[in-house]
Amino acid sequence: MRKLIWLCLSLLVSTTVMADKGVLLNNLSKIIPGVSEKDITSTPITGLHQVVVGARIIYVSDNGRYILQGEMVDLSTRENITDTALKSVRTTELSKLDEREMIVFPAKNEKHKVTVFSDIDCGYCRKLHAQLSDYTDAGITIRYLFFPRSGVNTEAYYKAESVWCAKDRHQALTDAKLHNKVVKKTCDNPVRKHMALGERFGVTGTPFIIVDNGAMIPGYVPAAELVKHLN
Repeated sequence: MRKLIWLCLSLLVSTTVMADKGVLLNNLSKIIPGVSEKDITSTPITGLHQVVVGARIIYVSDNGRYILQGEMVDLSTRENITDTALKSVRTTELSKLDEREMIVFPAKNEKHKVTVFSDIDCGYCRKLHAQLSDYTDAGITIRYLFFPRSGVNTEAYYKAESVWCAKDRHQALTDAKLHNKVVKKTCDNPVRKHMALGERFGVTGTPFIIVDNGAMIPGYVPAAELVKHLN
């Protein structure tokens, strides 16, 4: 009898949670197009749900009326719950990109892969590229995505497009960054796709590094320091 009571209570709780989630999804879908049930998960705080929106995290009340933006931290463990969730979101988003849509400089003895949002005209992006062998020698594969900070249809954007459309993209990128040499070309390219992903990640400056566990490092980091961070 006692087992039956517990089973009934469990089913009641499960049904209530699913009902709440259904109400939440219905209300959220009115203001966030494309949100789905898989984007909504519970949090340690009763009545508050985590929602993945693109590559960002928001927190929403049971009925979808109230939204919170910010970081959730467990003070007992010092874990930044939001940051942990975002790392997973970033790795998932990056996994959707084929490396054929990037310009990849592989490490000689690969231990890590990092993805770098880069602007050809950015001084620190050029500094990082000038030291590229330091990264690859240290076992770090560099995967470049374009993020011209000036936006679409600007000089920086056209440089990124020209590099992508070159016969030898690796050499064209090096020529553009280190020698200001760009041969104008056009073709189908993923530059806007890179930029859209960067915007979803909250990229505002370059270089912007995403390491292989999804953590982000805004700004230039020398190879030796990056190795310490990765290890």
